[in-house]
Amino acid sequence: MKGTTPQGARSEREAAAWVRTMFGRVAHRYDLANHLLSLNVDRYWRAHTVKRVRDVLARPRARVLDTCCGTGDLLRALQRERPTAMGSDFCHPMLVAAQAKVGGGMLFEADALSLPLPDASLDLITVAFGFRNLANYEEGLREMRRVLRSGGVAAILEFSKPPNKLFAAFYNFYSRRILPAIGGAISGSRDAYTYLPESVRKFPAPEELAEMMRAAGFNRVAFERLTGGIVALHIGWVSGAGSQPATAS
Repeated sequence: MKGTTPQGARSEREAAAWVRTMFGRVAHRYDLANHLLSLNVDRYWRAHTVKRVRDVLARPRARVLDTCCGTGDLLRALQRERPTAMGSDFCHPMLVAAQAKVGGGMLFEADALSLPLPDASLDLITVAFGFRNLANYEEGLREMRRVLRSGGVAAILEFSKPPNKLFAAFYNFYSRRILPAIGGAISGSRDAYTYLPESVRKFPAPEELAEMMRAAGFNRVAFERLTGGIVALHIGWVSGAGSQPATAS
């Protein structure tokens, strides 16, 4: 498979079904677990993403979609800059949780691999900690590129593997031993937080993801590592887009 590979999934369809069901089980405690397990640093990651795409959000009549929006934290941050920003997710319980934050009028249920949007209809598409869970990464990138018009921008905020060996060893211990225990206790679903470190371990390195974005049709791509490299923010531009992030790798 070219995307996430949960244990026991034998096809892309089974992988997507597993992910949908898993997120449905943890939706009620998802925000609490995220904030606690990241020591609230996840709020900074989302705020930084919004900062990096602020020039797009400021465009007159900009059309914005946060796909794989989950419970709506990034979408809510985007809406502070662009109130008409929309959110989509293929897990209904997540959308129910998001509705309490952002209002149902801006939300719709959809698979990120097949968005119900016309070609070249968006100025900005974002995804925070959801791209890693797609059943097919290449197809997901092509779909993001399809819905962006000339001058459009894609932003992918995702977990990554720290490049520093000492820090990576500490992070691996935390993510494999501590995170499943705490996340499982909070959410009632230990397998969901056992899946997390495994999905990060299997996810492409930032350099590889950048190359995949270029192959999908993004004219320019830049990425930056955040918090010692446990997270990476990738920005991809369609021909005619604005300037790159000031800090890029």
